Amino acid sequence: MRKTIRNIANSLREKYILLPSLNGKSDIDNIGVCVRGMGVGLLLLLLSSCSDDGPTNHADLAAETAKAYYDQLINGDIASFVDGTVMHVEVVPTYREQLETNMKMFIGQQERDHKGIKSVKKVKGALTCPTNENGEPKDTSKLTANAFLIFNYGDNTSEEVVVPMVRVNGTWMMR
Repeated sequence: MRKTIRNIANSLREKYILLPSLNGKSDIDNIGVCVRGMGVGLLLLLLSSCSDDGPTNHADLAAETAKAYYDQLINGDIASFVDGTVMHVEVVPTYREQLETNMKMFIGQQERDHKGIKSVKKVKGALTCPTNENGEPKDTSKLTANAFLIFNYGDNTSEEVVVPMVRVNGTWMMR
């Protein structure tokens, strides 16, 4: 179980939603960071109450991480959502601005079409990398997965979406 908690922590640590850094900002500046981390903290508490029966479920971790990224998006933290994408790594600032603008347009479109995304539910994760006969990844350094999520909209409709994920340096990120 410690491996599971460590994997989720690694996936979320860089996004400042699990462990806020004391970077000289006032406590008021860090409140939003702490509030976002409360949901993840509860998840980790629930996971830690489970027994450590087997290998890490990488597919489930990918799906949990994708859900956390989309939760950030619907809570208005577009920058953190973009940080959860592989595309943001080592890009020029103007391209990052374009990524954030695209996500603002996506949120606006969802608001117009469906009265916004009100919640995100994790359905499951499925590894897309080569696996052995037990369904475990053959090479944990090259993990990929699909996260299946359900978006619940403000107009009482829902939609299942597939989010391709890849693990980069121990962190699950959206492709």
